[in-house]
Amino acid sequence: MDMTAAVGIDEVMLNFSPGSLLILNAILSVVMFSIAIDLLPEDFRKLRRAPKPLLVGLTSQFLILPALTFGLVLAVEPRPSIALGLILVAACPGGNISNFITHRAGGNAALSVSMTAFSTVGAILLTPLNITFWGGLYPPTREILRQTAIDPVSVAITVGLLLILPLCLGMLLNLRRPDITARLRRPLQWLSMGIFLGFIVLALAANWSLFLQFAGAVAALVIVHNALALGAGYASASLARLSPFDRRAVTIETGIQNSGLGLVLIFGFFGGLGGMAVVAAFWGMWHVLSGIALAGWMARRPAAREA
Repeated sequence: MDMTAAVGIDEVMLNFSPGSLLILNAILSVVMFSIAIDLLPEDFRKLRRAPKPLLVGLTSQFLILPALTFGLVLAVEPRPSIALGLILVAACPGGNISNFITHRAGGNAALSVSMTAFSTVGAILLTPLNITFWGGLYPPTREILRQTAIDPVSVAITVGLLLILPLCLGMLLNLRRPDITARLRRPLQWLSMGIFLGFIVLALAANWSLFLQFAGAVAALVIVHNALALGAGYASASLARLSPFDRRAVTIETGIQNSGLGLVLIFGFFGGLGGMAVVAAFWGMWHVLSGIALAGWMARRPAAREA
């Protein structure tokens, strides 16, 4: 990719209609619902009695990953919009699809969903705080942030619709009508994941030439960033001496970010800034591939199922 294209990514604004944002929100809610119908309230009771895995996971998610991301930005010095895109993705809570991938990996799905729930609620404050703090430390991204304000109320509404409501509805359905959830569980999980990936591709169709033009500028960074996130989760859980069952959940939850929420924030608050949007979109596709590959490897190791 030539230098002109690299520079241009900071000025390009991708088109993303309000209707597309509503569809994206609905898809993310379906993904969360598809995970929630596999859970019951008792799955979370032992987490209240032994909260250590949850606290380790949240520390990895909101403290260690953003710090590592800032280190990556300082080491590589990417274009400002790309750097801010990496920081924003790292500041997002765990992705809903992480729960599905954790389940396939033989990890603690209840811990994964708890991490997603707590981190997403915490994102009301922690996501804007991490974006502002880490983005403000890097002079090129500081200039972008000066022109932007993230509304915590809007984030709170998005969080409620995307995660809390479908989580409660899914668990309620599983509690009251397990016969229905037994039939819906597997096809809905695969369908929701496929729809989410398909939507990212279709939503970028109007900007496809720009996406292809700039994807090369972010591909390697996103792959390295995702590897750092997975490594951070595994290292944090290992240092805390969590069981293999819980370590799988913390690893995947830290490495699977809610890039869908990232896209909502980017198009809602940053005007679809090119580098940020391409980073989040590439993350949305890559972390599914890396997560499923890692889950397949984990699932073949019996230690992953030890409680």
